[in-house]
Amino acid sequence: MAFEGLGERLQATMSRIKSKGKVTEADIKVMMREVRLALLEADVNFKVVKQFINQVKERALGSDVMKSLTPGQQVIKIVKEELTALMGGDNQKINLAQKPPTVIMMVGLQGSGKTTTAGKLALHLRKNFNKKPLMVAGDIYRPAAIDQLETVGKQIDVPVFAMGDKVKPQQIVTEAMDHAKNEHLDTVIIDTAGRLHIDEALMDELKDIKEIAQPDETMLVVDSMTGQDAVNVAESFNDLLDITGVTLTKLDGDTRGGAALSIRSVTEKPIKFAGMSEKMDGLETFHPERMAQRILGMGDMMSIIEKAEETVDEDEQKELQQKIKDQSFTLDDFLDQMDQVKNLGPLDELLKMMPGANKVKGLDKMQMSGNEIDHVQAIIRSMTMDERENPAKLNASRKKRIAKGSGRSLQEVNRLLKQFDEMKKMMKQMTSKKGRKKNPFGDMGLPF
Repeated sequence: MAFEGLGERLQATMSRIKSKGKVTEADIKVMMREVRLALLEADVNFKVVKQFINQVKERALGSDVMKSLTPGQQVIKIVKEELTALMGGDNQKINLAQKPPTVIMMVGLQGSGKTTTAGKLALHLRKNFNKKPLMVAGDIYRPAAIDQLETVGKQIDVPVFAMGDKVKPQQIVTEAMDHAKNEHLDTVIIDTAGRLHIDEALMDELKDIKEIAQPDETMLVVDSMTGQDAVNVAESFNDLLDITGVTLTKLDGDTRGGAALSIRSVTEKPIKFAGMSEKMDGLETFHPERMAQRILGMGDMMSIIEKAEETVDEDEQKELQQKIKDQSFTLDDFLDQMDQVKNLGPLDELLKMMPGANKVKGLDKMQMSGNEIDHVQAIIRSMTMDERENPAKLNASRKKRIAKGSGRSLQEVNRLLKQFDEMKKMMKQMTSKKGRKKNPFGDMGLPF
C-alpha cells in the first residue's frame, strides 16, 4: 500500500512526541529532522519538503502549542493539517457541465493506466452520478489501444466510439462529439494517445483535441509508482495543457507515495481520484484529509463506511440487525456477511483503515483477505441448512463429514464453530442495555 514506509516513520516520530507533557524547541527540531528524512525517503519533491517543514515548525513553535496542556497532541494535529493542505485540503469534485455533454479528456504518458482509468471513470460516473457515458478511442498509435478500450467498454457495458487507426484523432473526436449528441449520451470520455516521453508532436495533437472538444475536465493520469518523475510529467502537461485535475494510479501498490504529496504543490491542481486496484470499480475519490489520517495511523472510517454503503443492501441489514437483536443470527447469515466483507476489499487493508490499527501487533501478517475467507465459506457450505441454523447439532461424526466435504481439517471446523459462538456472545453484549458497546461500523450490521 502507498505511504506504508512513510506512515511507519511518521507514526514512530509522532508517538515519541505525543507522550511528552512538555515540548521544547529542541524536541521540535529533532522531530522536524526525522520528518524531513521520512519525506525525502518517500521521494517527495525537496522544495515541497522544505516548505512543509518550515510551515509545521513555525506553527509548532507558536505560543498556542508551547503553553498547551497537551503540546504533543497539538503538534500531531498541526502535522495532520499541513499534510492535508499539502495534498489539496478539501476534496475537489470532478467538473460536470451544466449543459450536457460533459467532456473529459484523459491525458498522460504511455503505461500510466490511462485507458483503464477511462473505463473506471465511466463506471464511476454511471454508478454515482447516473450518467450515460461514451468512451472515445483517440489513441491510434499504440498497438491494440483501440481493442483494449473496446474490451473495457464491453466489460462495463459502456459504448465506445472508434474509427480505426487510419483516421486522425482530431477527426475522431469531432465525429464522436456529434455521435454523443445524436445518441443523447451526456458524458464523453476521450482516451488520447500517450508516449514514452513528452514530445512536441504529442503536445500539438493534444492541443488540437482540446481546442475541438473544449473539455470540462482535462484529467492527467499519473503512475504513482514513478515517484519523482511523476511530478515532472505533471508539471510539463500542466504548463502546456492547463490540466484541471490529476488521477493517481497504482496507489495500492508498493509505492513510496511521494508523487501524491508533491503533485498538488507543484502544479497547484487537485488530485481528484486514486486508482486503488486493477478492478473496474477500483477508482476512489481522493480525500486529502482521509489520506493524511491514514498516513499518521489515525484510521479512515469514512472510507470504510462509504465502501460498505455501496456494497451492503439496506433491507438485508435491517433484517440482520433484527436477527442479532433476537439472538437468531445463524451460520447462514454469517456466510452472507462474509460475501459482503469480501466485496469491501482485502480485510488486512480494511483493518489498517481502522483508528489505532497501527498499534495492533501482527496486523501486517494477516492473510484473511482471500484464502481464509474462502476456507470458512467452504466449511459452512458443506453443512446442511439445518446444521447452519442449529450448530449445536454438530457432533463428532458430522464435523468429520463437513471437514471431508470442504477439504479442510477437523481443527479448522472446530475453530470456526468456536469463533462463531464467541461472536454471538459478543453480539449479545453489544445489543444488551447494560453492556452496549459502540460498533465502529455504525448501523451497517457487519459482524465485527
